[in-house]
Amino acid sequence: MRGALDLSTLVLVAVAVLLAVLAYLKDPGLPWIGARNGFSMVVFILPRLIPAMLIAGLLQVVVPQEVVSRYFGQQGGLRAIVVASLAGVVTPGGPMVSVPFMVAAAHSGAGLPSLVAYMTSWSLFGMQRIISWEVPLMGWHFVGVRLLASLAFPILAGWLVAVFWSE
Repeated sequence: MRGALDLSTLVLVAVAVLLAVLAYLKDPGLPWIGARNGFSMVVFILPRLIPAMLIAGLLQVVVPQEVVSRYFGQQGGLRAIVVASLAGVVTPGGPMVSVPFMVAAAHSGAGLPSLVAYMTSWSLFGMQRIISWEVPLMGWHFVGVRLLASLAFPILAGWLVAVFWSE
């Protein structure tokens, strides 16, 4: 785990300050409206984020490290990449579910190729997004073509990591 004031945090703070200044220049009341909107999102997300982080921590102590290493570890080879890709497809919910799961897997012995395959698969094939957004808005034809065109990417991404990055 990284500290609270890492580079990504500092960049986010800088962008928030810049946007607040731009909003103030546009209208001095806008930063308060924006802050209120942002805090309402915090109120919405925080009750979901806390259990998600608890789940990630608990998965690290409940799921045996040998199991994670066997199915998602560096020594798992292509099988581990395929299993991770399938896990990405069936992981429900947004990043509050998938990212803590990925963190738990990483801390329990999952290899980088499997983690990349998982996140790529989850990003491309998240069932909740397909069912909730893509099919209703774009239709089955679009979804089918997109899925077919994207099918190899999670496995290819994991394989490329296995070939070009050593842990």
